[in-house]
Order: sequence, then C-alpha cells, then structure tokens
Amino acid sequence: MWKGRFAQDTSSLVQQFGESISYDWRLFPHDIAGSIAHARAQKVAGLLTEEEFSAIESGLLGIKADIEAGKFEFKTSLEDIHMNIEAELTKRIGPAGAKLHTARSRNDQVATDTRLYSRHEAGELITALSLLQAALVGQAEKHAATVVPGYTHLQRGQPVTVGHHLLAYVEMLERDKSRLADAAKRLNISPLGSGALAGSTINLDRRAIAAELGFDDVTTNSMDAIADRDYIAEILFAVSLCGIHLSRLSEDLILWCSAEFGFVTLSDAHTTGSSLMPQKKNPDVCELTRGKTGRLVGNLMNLLVAVKGLPLTYNRDLQEDKPPLFDSIDTLKMILAVNTEMIAAMEIRTERCKAAASDPMLLATDLADWLVKQGVPFRHAHELVGKAVAESVKSGVPLDQLDLTAIDPAYTSDAKSVFSIERALAARTNPGAPSVENVKAQVERWK
Repeated sequence: MWKGRFAQDTSSLVQQFGESISYDWRLFPHDIAGSIAHARAQKVAGLLTEEEFSAIESGLLGIKADIEAGKFEFKTSLEDIHMNIEAELTKRIGPAGAKLHTARSRNDQVATDTRLYSRHEAGELITALSLLQAALVGQAEKHAATVVPGYTHLQRGQPVTVGHHLLAYVEMLERDKSRLADAAKRLNISPLGSGALAGSTINLDRRAIAAELGFDDVTTNSMDAIADRDYIAEILFAVSLCGIHLSRLSEDLILWCSAEFGFVTLSDAHTTGSSLMPQKKNPDVCELTRGKTGRLVGNLMNLLVAVKGLPLTYNRDLQEDKPPLFDSIDTLKMILAVNTEMIAAMEIRTERCKAAASDPMLLATDLADWLVKQGVPFRHAHELVGKAVAESVKSGVPLDQLDLTAIDPAYTSDAKSVFSIERALAARTNPGAPSVENVKAQVERWK
C-alpha cells in the first residue's frame, strides 16, 4: 500500500497493534456500495472503460457474496476492510482493480462507510424501539384502570394507573426515536471526494456519488469532512440516553417484582434461579439492562475523549471510533429485543396493586385540593392536611377514618368524600393526567 516510501516491512507487532479488520469487517456492505458508486463516477469521468467498470462492479459484488457466505479470508496484514476488499478485487480482476482508489483516500472512504453504517443502524434501532413501545402499550391497554401508587423519593405519593406509568416510558422511547432520526438526518451528507484532507485534482461528480448512496448532499469543507466524528458522538449519545431510560424502567420492574412490592411477575422464560437458594426467581434481564447501560455511557465517553485533543484532520486515533460505535449498537439492539419479549410476557398482579393503592395517604393532596375549593388558601390547606396526617400517624387511625372536623373547623363532614380512588382519578382530566379515560385515549394514540 505504501511500499514505495518504506524500505522495511511493517513489524508484525505494529500490524497487530494497528489492525482494525478484526472489527471493521462489518462495514463491508457499505464499503462495497461506496466503491461501486465511486467507480461509476470514475467511468463517467472517463477514468474507467465500460468493461473496467463492469469488472469492478461484478468483482465487488462477488466479494460481498463471499463475505456474506463466510467464505472470505480477511488478512490482518492488510489492516482494514478497505484494503482487504481492494486487494482481493485486484487479485480477481487484475489491473482495473488498482484504478479504483483514484481520487479517493481511506480517510474519506471510512468517513463514508461509518456514515452509511450509522444511518442504517439508526433505522434498525428505531424499528426495535417501536416494537418495545408496542409491548408497553399492550400492557398499558390491559391495565389502563389498574390503580397503583405513584412515587416520589420512592415514597408513596398519589394514585396513578399501571397504564399511565408504563406510557411514561413510551414517551421516553419516542424521544429516543426522534433523537436517532434527527442524528440520521444530520449525518446524511457524503464526505466521499474529500480525499485525505484536500480533495483531489481529479474531480469526480460528488453529488452523483452522494445521490447513488442515498445521501441528501455533500460536505462543503474537505478538512471538516475528514475530521468530523460528531455524527458518531450523536448516535452514541442517543443510544446512551435510551439505555438510561431502559435502566430506569428496569429499576422500576426490579422493585415491582420484589416481595415488598409484588406488583409484577416476570415469566420463567425471562428470569433465572440461584445455584444455592431454590426459592429464588431473579429479574436478571432487568439487572443486566441496568448494568449494560454503563457500557453505553462508557462508549460515549471513550469517543469524546479520543476526539477532544485532535488537530485537523485525520489522526490514527480516529480508528478508535468504531469499537464503541459497534458495541453500543449491538448492545442496545439486544437490550431492546429481550426487553420487548419480557414485557410482552409479564403479568401485573392487580390485587397487590389494588392493596397498595388503598392507602388513604395517597389522597392527602386531594384533601388539600378539597379545602382550596372551600376557599382555604393552599398553603394553609397544606398545613391543615399535614396536621391530619400527623394525627393519623400518631393515633394509628387511617386518614380516611379520622374525625377531621375535630382537627379544624375548615373541615366539614363532606371532606370524607375525597377518599375515593375512583373519584380521585376521574377528576384528573387535564391533558397528561392519569384519569382512566385519559390513559385509554393515550393508548389509542400510541396504537
């Protein structure tokens, strides 16, 4: 590849240290698509004959078929996917293969490949996210009216429904999809033709190449095109934040599966046992999801730190952009697939939910709202309900059974009408609130 400049072969240790074929091989469909588009532009420019172009195209498609069939032998000595394909192409079709790299550098080649890969994988992740959303919506539909405590500080706060709780995660995943789609749109600009850093004196039709590859436009600064890894950082951020959302969902389910909560039962197919304790049924999928989120965040940090001090344009450090990208996408794909299956199969224990939601303390805020409707300023109403709560705790008498009129004359006998979970939920009709009708409407919106 660069033997004209060097008098010695590359050290075998340097080859091992610098190779990327062990992981960037997966770029092969994108590398081949880019090479075919590049060769077509060479033909239009008169750099290739029709016969040479046909040989290059058929040779590249043959290599692609061999890689897909597992018949291709990758060589570490050729460093990366680009040179492995080019060397094999030249071996198969002869001198025409050696013309393919005209007006192109591996720098713009890899930038093109990773953009194509990232665009494709963003679409795959969006599809997987939609499937998980569908599983959550399915459970939300079944339990639109199943009341459960809502929590702040992991302390019981106000009544919501299981459906409302699960739809909160549907909203988060929708934002994740939007971020991925936005990143995919922004990265969809072709750097091919930027060369090593300053383009080429052999001017190919960059826009025709971009159009063939499905790009919306071409980059407008060759140095930025080569140095840019913003698009990978954006994808990794979107993936990391999605992982964080799924980690939070996992934490909720881990709590809900515990004997202390008991709101959910996960299927045997999605739990594991203990090698010592025969009674155990562990929510390993949730725990691994929570744990693997650290990898996703770590991969984002890996890339940001690798890029932060690089001068323009290409530096070999940028080879390290691909392992975190590949690992994060693989990891999130698996997380999404297994969580979709698990959530679709889980069972909500409605009686345990009902028992937890029967706590009259969940309606303390509703009692304050009732006082406000009687003309009591909210801060004073808050204080009066606080006194009632303190008396309930001290006496051991449930809040809904206290003689509230003995606490303050602002209370009347009608105050006890507040203590109806059904009435409390039905009153929460504002957009975004957890009335059963609202939840059902949101389920229909998401279906």
